[in-house]
Amino acid sequence: MTLEAFLIAGEPVTTSETFKAVDPSLGHTIDPPFAVSDESHVERACIAAAAAFEAFAEAPIETRARLLETIADEIEGIGDALIVRAMAETGLPRPRLEGERGRTTGQLRMFAAVVREGGWQDIRIDSALPDRQPLPRPDLRMIKRPLGPVAVFGASNFPLAFSVAGGDTASALAAGCPVVIKGHPAHPGLSAMVGGAIAKAVAAVGLPAGVFSLLAGPSNALGSALVLDPRIAAVGFTGSRQGGLALVELAARRPVPIPVYAEMSSVNPVILFPAALAARAEALAAGYVGSLTFSAGQLCTNPGLVFAVDGPGLARFSESAANALAAAGPATMLTPGIAKAFRTGVAKLTGSSGVTELARGAAPAGECQSQASLFTISAPDFIAQAEVREEVFGHTSLVVRCADQAELCAALAVLEGQLTVTLQIDPDDGPAARALMPLLVQKAGRLLANGWPTGVEVAPAMVHGGPFPATSDGRSTSVGWLAIDRFLRPVCYQNMPAALLPPALAGDGAGSWRLVDGHRVAA
Repeated sequence: MTLEAFLIAGEPVTTSETFKAVDPSLGHTIDPPFAVSDESHVERACIAAAAAFEAFAEAPIETRARLLETIADEIEGIGDALIVRAMAETGLPRPRLEGERGRTTGQLRMFAAVVREGGWQDIRIDSALPDRQPLPRPDLRMIKRPLGPVAVFGASNFPLAFSVAGGDTASALAAGCPVVIKGHPAHPGLSAMVGGAIAKAVAAVGLPAGVFSLLAGPSNALGSALVLDPRIAAVGFTGSRQGGLALVELAARRPVPIPVYAEMSSVNPVILFPAALAARAEALAAGYVGSLTFSAGQLCTNPGLVFAVDGPGLARFSESAANALAAAGPATMLTPGIAKAFRTGVAKLTGSSGVTELARGAAPAGECQSQASLFTISAPDFIAQAEVREEVFGHTSLVVRCADQAELCAALAVLEGQLTVTLQIDPDDGPAARALMPLLVQKAGRLLANGWPTGVEVAPAMVHGGPFPATSDGRSTSVGWLAIDRFLRPVCYQNMPAALLPPALAGDGAGSWRLVDGHRVAA
């Protein structure tokens, strides 16, 4: 049987220690076996990344853009085999995975456009003022530069869009940073296919092979070694709160601490305002249950909490939502571990004071299957118990009944940071919604009206981040144009001869809009 290798600087590497993927829909392992990386391979990959950094950082912008586009082409060139393997390793349906492949290649091409547009450089020029009194001003020129090699951790719930060639990798490469990936152990075959596509693209555009490496294996020690390697300059992570905080702690205690951009935990509250409930409670219930149960709720933007003032509208909503959820069939979760954690979380929720069951979906039949569930609780009980406010990763949600607007505000105030907050509003709800906005903007990175939080548009204005613990750094986003900022740092050149400046800063330079003497002008 063929042993699948991992990649260090484009070269396949095999080891005697192996592991296999598990088909969650069938509950058995899948061939072939995959080689397991160890700490020596981490070191080799990071040495190669560091050696490639200067050449990659100084490469023409067009080379970076072509790399991203070529990666997208190579992924598409794998064809249906990519989707078939992804289905086997994740249990996700074909349409979901085909859509995610399109999102993955789309965001790679988006970052190619970002690189060419050039605004990410944030060029600022303050001309010398030799005659200024009492002191002259020197010539100052600032540009953002690549941070250094980046460690990226593949995510379980988005095996393409947040994994080997996902948003963290795309934005790091767009910034000019080599990437060392720790592939998620739940889908090593998919990771190997995409990793091979990236390695081919790096070679095709003539960049050093150390620009990309893919490590594999189920051990947490592998990820720890990667974060602790002194050549790594930043980390991108999507996963559990426990895992993200462990990486943050490791990075903070290095001799040279580095930033960890971890997306970790969010329950994404939905607020149902009175006029909206009165007008369309049943339609809101249908949309809500559809959002909650999509992909078994295994989405970082899954709506895990609903808030509303108690009354006839909320009663209609709860009844309709319960009926819709009771009709939901069992769903296959991504891994046995995720399914077990989901059952544990639901059991903990049901054991909390004041929690009442509204509905359950069809009972699961296998180890990796899960049962949708819906519960309700009063606002005072919700406020009194921190455990009911914790994320349960999967298709379960809690409806919080509030006596009035003041109690609604008090319940929202105890929430931690979130990726999203959704407002279901009609025109008559304007004053009540406006009164909550100062609080809500402190709680989330994205506020949306009359929609559902599942589904993240890859666009220039998108923010997929939020205050802790939604992310480890609420000033950043992992989706959209601004994701590139995580892997850049500003550098100022004072009175520097033109021959020593980066090309975009020398003379008038070439590039995008820039700030010159306080005025935004075209280059």
